[in-house]
Amino acid sequence: VQLQASGGGLVQAGGSLRLSCVASGRTFSTYTMSWFRQAPGKEREFVATITRSGDNTYHADSVRGRFTISRDNAKNTVYLQMNSLKPEDTAVYYCAGRNSGAVNTNPASYDYWGQGTLVTVSS
Repeated sequence: VQLQASGGGLVQAGGSLRLSCVASGRTFSTYTMSWFRQAPGKEREFVATITRSGDNTYHADSVRGRFTISRDNAKNTVYLQMNSLKPEDTAVYYCAGRNSGAVNTNPASYDYWGQGTLVTVSS
């Protein structure tokens, strides 16, 4: 499967962005989907994950209450709504998918990755 992320850009602190990630193929609903991010000079970190059906989500403490992950299986798309953005949210954001249904925050456990989209939050 191929993942294509989009929606990044430059935004002022306090602003909002919505990232999208479209998957190719007809098996999107069988993947647990997540968002990760990587800031310059830092390791890739978990942001949020959503189960296959979309019934359950889990967000990292650093974004909980500000970011929301969702998915539309009919459109083969997973979203990340980001509100109240902070300069420390600046990073390249990646969508990722894994065949297992279990929640996992370790990037090494993911089978598929998008190319990343840059989010820059100015102060």
